[in-house]
Amino acid sequence: MSLSTPIAEGARPIDTADLPDLAGLAEKIFADVAALSPDVLGVSRPAYSSIESQTLAYLETVAEEFGLQSWRDAGDNLVIAAPDDASPEAPCGYFGSHVDSVPQGGNFDGLAGVVAALLTLIALVREGAPMRVPLRVLALRGEESAWFGNAYMGSQALFGRLGEKALSTRRRDGRGTLAEAMRETGIAMARIEAGEPLVDTQKIRFFLELHIEQGPVLVERKWPVAAVTGIRGNVRHQAVQCIGQAGHSGAVPRWLRRDAVFATSELIMRMDDHWATIQQHGGDLVLTAGIFQTDPARHAMSRIPGECTFSFEARSQDSGTLRAFEELLKSECRIIERERRVKFVFDEAVRAEPAELDPAMVEAILAACAAEGLPAEAIPSGAGHDAAIFAQAGVPTGMLFVRNRNGSHNPDEQMEVDDLIAAVGVMRRVARDLTQ
Repeated sequence: MSLSTPIAEGARPIDTADLPDLAGLAEKIFADVAALSPDVLGVSRPAYSSIESQTLAYLETVAEEFGLQSWRDAGDNLVIAAPDDASPEAPCGYFGSHVDSVPQGGNFDGLAGVVAALLTLIALVREGAPMRVPLRVLALRGEESAWFGNAYMGSQALFGRLGEKALSTRRRDGRGTLAEAMRETGIAMARIEAGEPLVDTQKIRFFLELHIEQGPVLVERKWPVAAVTGIRGNVRHQAVQCIGQAGHSGAVPRWLRRDAVFATSELIMRMDDHWATIQQHGGDLVLTAGIFQTDPARHAMSRIPGECTFSFEARSQDSGTLRAFEELLKSECRIIERERRVKFVFDEAVRAEPAELDPAMVEAILAACAAEGLPAEAIPSGAGHDAAIFAQAGVPTGMLFVRNRNGSHNPDEQMEVDDLIAAVGVMRRVARDLTQ
């Protein structure tokens, strides 16, 4: 895709004198949506639920108040367009994100991207910015994997990638399958079940997603926003078993032990050493073993653990690094099996390919940051996003992170609205470029 010459350094922020109070509008939307989706802690907007539907309906009313038009696509995602956007079938570009949340989560994960996109479109329409390529807001359903065990359900359905296995998974509370939940929202399921795309990919000129950062980098570096270079892929094992032999803790000497915990601990530490080496050589990798347990009903303080279960997840922007690291994991397992006389039993790996974001869009975001007087910085995304699905489908895709304290997927998400408005300034500049 071709972009115009980057905005010169020293350019002044776009004048907002004739625009509505964007910060006040953002605060009202966040408060109203939180009131629609309260939980014991934080908010819960389940994927393909009545609460998610109510959220989309509320956003439609906000769009109407500002003279915008809206409709639902074939996946029941909300599309918001300028009043002079004549045809839903015309080629266009999208800014947007998702509206569902994890259980008892924060109010900004996903929703911030939809609000920022809406504010950007309102501002562009109010200032009369010409758009040869229509810009539309896309509020997606069903991104969070917490509800049906699958992520990016809404965006995968758009591109015909939501398979039979995903559609047959049951909701976390057992209340029906994903296919049933989608059908209850009014979606015609025949094309989705057949794996047919619901959109013409060639007509999507670009996709840009704003998202709160889900880590601490922007906070620590004091950056309000940052461009995203790419989205890490991953390889995951939910439950790996290390099988040794139980025994009395006082009666078995070290050389005769087959301790599953010691063996697993050695494996994790060896992989940590490899992780450090990869990083020292400039490789991109993060590693986590979030589950590590013995069976408390069988094991005790005075019993050598005969079995240990753990999870293993590696993420990288480079698919070759992921493949090599997984082979390294298996190789280390074989060595430890021989040395400690244990056995590692792996479940089936779940993999997600990395997504490379469009270099031209990254450059446009960085140029817009500089023009707005913001640090022009870029970082990778460790978490997955709908943007990855658009990028993998061949759509020129970009991402913008906004600063957020206290992580994500929890009620303590803390994004400052001033940072969001700064990001909207960046998005307006990028939108002016892309829509020309």
